[in-house]
Amino acid sequence: MLIKDIADIPFIPSKDACRIKEIIHPKRDGTDSGVSLAWAEVEPGGATVPHRLEFLEIYYILEGRGLVHIDGEKAEAGVGRTVYIPAGCVQHIENITGGPLRFLCLCHPAYEPEGDNVV
Repeated sequence: MLIKDIADIPFIPSKDACRIKEIIHPKRDGTDSGVSLAWAEVEPGGATVPHRLEFLEIYYILEGRGLVHIDGEKAEAGVGRTVYIPAGCVQHIENITGGPLRFLCLCHPAYEPEGDNVV
């Protein structure tokens, strides 16, 4: 059994310039290599850097609202919304609220820095 508390997980550097806490990753947790899960935060008025992942990513918005950009398309996503980002798409998200934008990021297969490229 694996149970973690988000309060005990340190922030780690990310290539896209948001604050990341890696919740589950197979290399560090001995879990199935098929997925990884992270908690992300973008400060008010901030945005992640446009980047392309070699794996699919799913966002689940926990707090705030973001303007999601995927391969030239854009749409607003708020609390309770899920965003599917296919592998290979150029993506970034802007925080369009006065408070933090917080969301979960699920990657399949599991996130690897080598597959995350800033454009």
